[in-house]
Amino acid sequence: MDRTTPHQPLPHAECVRFGELIARVGDRWTLPVTVTLLAGPLRFNQLRRAINGVSQQMLTRTLKSLERDGMVTRTVHPSVPPQVEYALTALGVSLAEEGMRIGAWARDNMAAIHSSRERYDAGERG
Repeated sequence: MDRTTPHQPLPHAECVRFGELIARVGDRWTLPVTVTLLAGPLRFNQLRRAINGVSQQMLTRTLKSLERDGMVTRTVHPSVPPQVEYALTALGVSLAEEGMRIGAWARDNMAAIHSSRERYDAGERG
């Protein structure tokens, strides 16, 4: 992003689509799922075991949304019982990599943010 260019407001329709996309990226399970899949394709239960706290329903919903958005592929392997494997697309890889950068930023700044919150909550604003 070029920080020297003045911000140009987006038309309303673009703002709505942008907001929907940010909501997808910022939901509770999108980044954990995509970052986990960076290691390679996984079956549903492998993925569920790898992500602490995700329910079967939420993982199913998240994977369907990611597939719809073009970030994950779903491959059914003909076997008994059928095996379903999930993998990142190039778009999903790019999201997961950005998610890892955001995670690194959060780890690097966690103490400073926590201290700032404590000062704010104690009434030491400004």
